[in-house]
Amino acid sequence: MPDAKLESRRILVVEDSPVIAVVLEDMLQDFGCVVVGPAGNMAVALELAASDDIDAAILDINIRGGKIYPVATMLADRDVPFLLASGYADWTLPPELMDRPRLVKPFSAEDVEQKLAELLRRDAQ
Repeated sequence: MPDAKLESRRILVVEDSPVIAVVLEDMLQDFGCVVVGPAGNMAVALELAASDDIDAAILDINIRGGKIYPVATMLADRDVPFLLASGYADWTLPPELMDRPRLVKPFSAEDVEQKLAELLRRDAQ
């Protein structure tokens, strides 16, 4: 049974792999979340991060050859919690992102549900 903390939560998804984006979207919908996006490039990600009413985000670190840092900074400035996702072993991040929660690819539905529920619980405190 999905975590009740996730029901009706608006989650921004930034992922440039169409296959992973669809899988993640399906997982989130199964948890009762409302998916914002998914954004497959930086311009759309920045637009959604700035304008949409979102409760949290899942951000692929590498998107279309660039880094997601501007979107992460924008969300942090708006006090929107987010998970950083990557399949690379090298998690070299700027200092301001080092303590952010991470989601390691490949991830399972249980991984996503657990990390997202923890993120939202932590944010509610």
